[in-house]
Amino acid sequence: MPKVNSGVVTGLSPPQPEEPYHILSNKQKWNLVILVSLASSFSPLSSNIYFPAIDTISKDLQVNASLVALTITVYMVVQGLAPSFLGAVSDAYGRRLAFTTTLVVYTAANLALAFTSNFPMLLALRALQAGGSAATISIGAGVIADIAWPQERGGFIGTNAGVRMTGQAIGPIIGGALNSIWGFQSIFWLLFTLSMIVLGALLIFLPETQRSIAGDGSIAVSGFQKPFIYFIKAPSVWTENTQTSSASTPRAPISFKEVFSPLAYIFEKDIAALLAWGAVAYTAWSMVTSSTTTMLLLGFPFLKPWQIGLCFLPNGLGCIVGSLSTGWYLDQSFNRALARYKVEHGIPLEDDIAHRRDFPYVQARLRLIPVFSIVLMACLAFYGPSFEFNDLRQQFGPNLAAPLILQFLISFSATAIFNINSTVLIDCFPERPASATALNNLCRCLLGAAGVSVIQPLIGAVKAMSAFFVVSGVVLLFTPLIWIEWKWGEKWRQQREERLAQQGKL
Repeated sequence: MPKVNSGVVTGLSPPQPEEPYHILSNKQKWNLVILVSLASSFSPLSSNIYFPAIDTISKDLQVNASLVALTITVYMVVQGLAPSFLGAVSDAYGRRLAFTTTLVVYTAANLALAFTSNFPMLLALRALQAGGSAATISIGAGVIADIAWPQERGGFIGTNAGVRMTGQAIGPIIGGALNSIWGFQSIFWLLFTLSMIVLGALLIFLPETQRSIAGDGSIAVSGFQKPFIYFIKAPSVWTENTQTSSASTPRAPISFKEVFSPLAYIFEKDIAALLAWGAVAYTAWSMVTSSTTTMLLLGFPFLKPWQIGLCFLPNGLGCIVGSLSTGWYLDQSFNRALARYKVEHGIPLEDDIAHRRDFPYVQARLRLIPVFSIVLMACLAFYGPSFEFNDLRQQFGPNLAAPLILQFLISFSATAIFNINSTVLIDCFPERPASATALNNLCRCLLGAAGVSVIQPLIGAVKAMSAFFVVSGVVLLFTPLIWIEWKWGEKWRQQREERLAQQGKL
């Protein structure tokens, strides 16, 4: 049992309520998290595996590097827009249908990209590829929210992000190697093959988890909502439960209003602060990542494509470490806050507090976000000079250590901020987790696309040092949002829930 000493709770995590949140065992939940994380990894993998081939694509398709960079911007714009619709499909019609739709589109786009022969074709198909892969992140977050208590949600989300970021870490290495040996089209052949494998696995093993359709998993589903493995052996609880899913009941088509109704969350003060700060951090990280190839070739023109791919490894490793460590921290922070709250309110440790709107969800999650934000700003400020100092010290020879170490720290801190923001948003909107995540993705990607579109001209105009001083200054300008969220975010969240409860929407 946890102990309280001077207001600090120590010991094991508080026990979960006796009533299970989902019929899946802890092992089955982890297996499902890994599966949806593999599907979600296609979005960052498709983006980052492409970066080492930018120079080759420019030469093969006979277009300048700025036009090739436009395909990155278009990818990010579509990556932001697509989840808004498919997240609504996921929340309304189920995770299996949404996952399958996105992966079929993604697989077809990869097959077509493998035959790319001109720039317009590349641009259009990269947009289609983004549309097929982007929503997998929000749908995966929806699955996690369906099966997990808030107490364990942070670890699942951290692992989900860690698996996704593994693709981001190894993607540029693989992309650089494939591009060197077989050309850039071979990258899309690999993505086509991987997407076929994951699509097949989802059809076989992913059960419908949307709680309005399958409840806690004990409601029998049929037709497409039923994974192929259940035709061989269905859950034993189904034989004891005569309740059937309403999935077969005709549903009204999703309206334009429903698709974009999550946009109204932007006008909620606490959500606006979270979205804005997360989008700024994402944009800064995207500007670093998208300009890496150009920066490396300017500072180290002797690098080969596969070596450039290796230089993306610190970025990816930072994302993995940031994701996994933040997931662990989020669970620890939440459970300690939960135990302290129960002790202060005289609530038995085994009782559920889901009905208590006064639990401080926001502050339970945000304790370390100021630290991560300071690390991000400082590293951004030193990142540009780390390249230009090499130019000033030619007598010491080229040195890649400083920019690569800074890339690791930038990606680590930025990913930590992303994961904390994502978890808080799901806590705030547990009934529409995919839509909330899609909104987060929309804000990040649209602002990120703007950042990516200006970083190359900015570097060309004022050089790397001044360019990233500007980026760091913009991040500093938005840091008061952290204090605002910490000070008033919990109060605003509780006021919103009271308002929605009075309106019968909660």
